[in-house]
Amino acid sequence: MEFLCYHRDRTGSLPLREELLEEHWAYMDRYAEEMIARGPTFADDGDTLTGSVHIVDLPDPAAARAFAFDEPNYQAGAYRDVLLRRWRNTLGRTMWDFPGCRTDGNRYLVLGLATGQAADLALPPDQDELIAYGPLLSDDGAIWLGTAALVRAQAPDTARAILTPDLYADIEVHNWQFGGRPS
Repeated sequence: MEFLCYHRDRTGSLPLREELLEEHWAYMDRYAEEMIARGPTFADDGDTLTGSVHIVDLPDPAAARAFAFDEPNYQAGAYRDVLLRRWRNTLGRTMWDFPGCRTDGNRYLVLGLATGQAADLALPPDQDELIAYGPLLSDDGAIWLGTAALVRAQAPDTARAILTPDLYADIEVHNWQFGGRPS
């Protein structure tokens, strides 16, 4: 089962996150085989850290909750909240399989949150710019709760346009970059 976990930073938590960086990486290293995508999000200035997204393949919702809430930054209080949803890997690949360059262009996390009739289940036409894409689901996978994507795009509005705006209660777009321990 695949899950999207988005930890949103608490205001002023950067010093704590810097202090726990090695502990965070060591924790994530334990999930290297299960990781589909990962990386930090940033404010519009492109520099201010705002959160951390991880898409992982885990056995069940209980394992996903343990992953999200045992994370060292969460345990230390660096995050203000956590979005944890079951997710389906529509592309069938990891971010490391993305055919585009990891450093060229702008990259975004797009979260479309909704209830009701499922939308945007088919892949958008320009798949070359998609790093990860899929529906957000209830724990049992039966109820559609939105769509999440990691995408390379010219600007936030271009990234937002991969989803059908009128079908979501809210669409969030966050600057995002490929994550992981530096080589």
